[in-house]
Amino acid sequence: MRSVTGGDDSEIAYRVFDSPGAEDAAGGSTLVFIHGWAQSSRAWGDDLLAGFAARRRVIAVDLRGHGASEVAAADAYTAENFAADLRAVLAAEGVEGGAVLIGWSYGGLASCDYLSVYGTDVVDGIVLVGAITSMGRGQAGGAVGPAMQAALPEALSEEPRVAFRALGSFGTAMIPADRPDLGAMSQQLFGTSLATPPLVRRALFTRSAAYDELLAGLEIPALIVVGTADPVVDPSVAQHAHSLLPRSELSVWEGAAHAPFLEDPERFTREVETFVAQTESAEAAVNAGDVR
Repeated sequence: MRSVTGGDDSEIAYRVFDSPGAEDAAGGSTLVFIHGWAQSSRAWGDDLLAGFAARRRVIAVDLRGHGASEVAAADAYTAENFAADLRAVLAAEGVEGGAVLIGWSYGGLASCDYLSVYGTDVVDGIVLVGAITSMGRGQAGGAVGPAMQAALPEALSEEPRVAFRALGSFGTAMIPADRPDLGAMSQQLFGTSLATPPLVRRALFTRSAAYDELLAGLEIPALIVVGTADPVVDPSVAQHAHSLLPRSELSVWEGAAHAPFLEDPERFTREVETFVAQTESAEAAVNAGDVR
């Protein structure tokens, strides 16, 4: 676990998984994992992150107010600050190119925040996993599913009993009920959501962002992973992003819920590794001037 000073001088925590020689062997890509609302970098599962780190450098960020990162004031959860936080992490780790942003749920919006402020100077690709890309009424890129609708506004409450009920049903909705093998992870997700201060849970919903134009003009490749049974973010959001992003690939997981990387980590690893390898090949061709 490391930390760096991000936007508005908030301390941002992140974890680095770095196997000796992995970066050189894999062509230099750095995978930057960005979790969702009321979660932390541990939501990805340490085994998953360590598996990626056997081949590539991995950074897993705790968004401001989440996990081990500092809880900022209610008005500090802005696009500019989320972008500055990620920028500070990348700079602290010496990432000058080859970054692939992997955003789950709200992490997709944070990825867009970064790209809206800093562009693609060090980013070669993005992966959106059950992710939103906009926020606010009427935004097609921010449509939520029935579990999220049912949890609000009680999940934002300061009253413990109210928040317990709402977050409990929300947490179990992220993982299919027929997967008892993931019961421990389901409890972890629930516990993390409770540990995220109500101030933070509310602040992430009070902002607005419209990133359709950003996506339509994005020239880097994108992989979009979506579960057809996602009850948290409406699957139409993935289709919407795919229709906008010029160089996007859509991976549809039949019957998967909101965290497909937990349901089938082997498939997720395979798809992301294939995407990153293709991204590296395309970037190498550009650098060599072999673009047709």
